[in-house]
Amino acid sequence: MEYFKLGKNGRIPILGYGTWRIGGAQEPDYSQDDYYIKALRRAFEVGYTLIDTAEYYGAGHTEELIAEALKGFSREDFFITSKVWPNHLRYDDVLKSADASLKRLQTGYIDLYLIHWPNPQIPIKETVKALEDLVDLGKVRYIGVSNFNLNELREAIESTKRHEIVANQVRYSVLNKSNVEPELLTYAKRNDVRIIAYTPLEKGKMNHPLLTELASKYKKTVNQIALNYLICKEAVPIPKAVKEEHIIENFNAIGWRLSSEDVERLSKLA
Repeated sequence: MEYFKLGKNGRIPILGYGTWRIGGAQEPDYSQDDYYIKALRRAFEVGYTLIDTAEYYGAGHTEELIAEALKGFSREDFFITSKVWPNHLRYDDVLKSADASLKRLQTGYIDLYLIHWPNPQIPIKETVKALEDLVDLGKVRYIGVSNFNLNELREAIESTKRHEIVANQVRYSVLNKSNVEPELLTYAKRNDVRIIAYTPLEKGKMNHPLLTELASKYKKTVNQIALNYLICKEAVPIPKAVKEEHIIENFNAIGWRLSSEDVERLSKLA
């Protein structure tokens, strides 16, 4: 696996595995547990080491499935990201949410813990203090945010005292750049904030003549072109896949690079 720099001294895999709707959406769904555990294990066997999840996913059940799937693997080989829901951003609630996620994940630490969405009703300084304390307690290695715009990201960074905000996870694809205005990307890069891209394949709707053209040129699939574009932009895509062929297809988006000219052409898409 290749890595990007994370913060000032850390590192993060350049491609991750998303888990939204694995084990339920807003509520847990136990009906396909065996199927999803098998899919997760196959992803780990293929080589995915970055797993993205959240306490909100399946009301925590997704984290439980990840824990089950990781049995037999070495925890140290994986980079687990989880997120605290905006209703839980008071100081004590953040600590409780982290402990609950740790219990469900059956691990002693979370690699990257994110604020899932901003909550203007709760002071960001209060939430950030809780996140920093989790790092000091050894329960979390790195902290970050998700779905934060430029001003929200700036406020979060300015609220830190001991530990840096190292990531902002946003919706981002070659066909949807509405959440990553140039100012946000510039500010993030200047402050060592890694952009993590969710829904990088637009739920399978990656239709554009340029993508088709480049897929033919590079002898790759359209999805692989779309994922590689984000990696070339130094973002970490976290596509979800449960079918083996899609798990493998997405993983093969790494190990090569689009030319700078083709990246520029793709950057001009919507």
